[in-house]
Amino acid sequence: MVRIRRGRALFVLCLLLGVAGLAVHVAIAWWDEPLAGVHAPIIVEVPSGARVSGVAAQLGQRGVLNYPTLWAWQVRIRGLASRLRAGEYELRAGASPHDLATLLVSGRVLLHPVTLVEGWTVSDVVSALHAQAFLTRQITALDGPSVQAAIAASGLGLEGQLFPDTYLVPKGTTDLDVLQLAHARMENVLAAAWSKRALGLPFTQPYQALTLASIIEKETGNPEERARIAGVFVNRLRKGMRLQTDPTVIYGLKERYTGVLHKSDLLADTPWNTYTRDGLPPTPIALPGRASLEAALHPAPTQDLYFVASVKGDGRHTFSASLSAHNAAVAAYVTSQRQKGGKR
Repeated sequence: MVRIRRGRALFVLCLLLGVAGLAVHVAIAWWDEPLAGVHAPIIVEVPSGARVSGVAAQLGQRGVLNYPTLWAWQVRIRGLASRLRAGEYELRAGASPHDLATLLVSGRVLLHPVTLVEGWTVSDVVSALHAQAFLTRQITALDGPSVQAAIAASGLGLEGQLFPDTYLVPKGTTDLDVLQLAHARMENVLAAAWSKRALGLPFTQPYQALTLASIIEKETGNPEERARIAGVFVNRLRKGMRLQTDPTVIYGLKERYTGVLHKSDLLADTPWNTYTRDGLPPTPIALPGRASLEAALHPAPTQDLYFVASVKGDGRHTFSASLSAHNAAVAAYVTSQRQKGGKR
């Protein structure tokens, strides 16, 4: 009787060991099989401070993991539970539970593009940043102490001192972080460009070059004209002539600008009005791109002192070395605009 009981116990034990072994085999095989719920790339997020059980439960609810408890157990026994890193991750189609765990401890978080555009003002930049849901808002005022302390920009504020480009940042990055990135990039680009500047320029500081580059950026989007427009402004500075450029007037008017520039606006004095004040304005008026910086530091060798929009309406300009030639070009442009208005 005792032998029968021992035999039954041994049989049950062997059965249990067999079932356990089979379960372990199935679990190990499942670890490397494609996840049934991932048919296309999906975004997986690990919150800061999250436990592996919570992550597994979340992914189970979304249908990503069909066995969330098993996944959490495997992550623990493999020593990965404490290594999960917070952030957004892109899980590819066909990924396995193993791939998922490897991804979540890799730190290769999803990066979002943030684009700063040439010609934008710093206010435009902040408005664009605040429209991005993946960024954390920290800036309440551009002249606030947090901004001034975090970004030791030279000159008078941040205007023009952010390099226009596309920056890739993870979710949770602050708007201030982006400004710091863009400012540091502009400092590096400007320093490199300044070190290779042409000789004999009528300004002595990189910040002045940045200011001129911002004016060039607003005056034309035509790559072929930037250096020539820079040449006009450099010639004027050398002769002590006022720059008389409309974008500086518009910048100085701020919210008073209605979209149309009137003669009275040209006479309305502001620190940026280059019709009423000599030399460069006190600050840049926009974000200049690399091409405008290069133009400001390598102006075309020209005798031109004037330019006006071309009668062709193609975004180009007519350049003149004398006032009489310039007046003729202006008259031709005005006539062309009237003719276009009459045809409407």
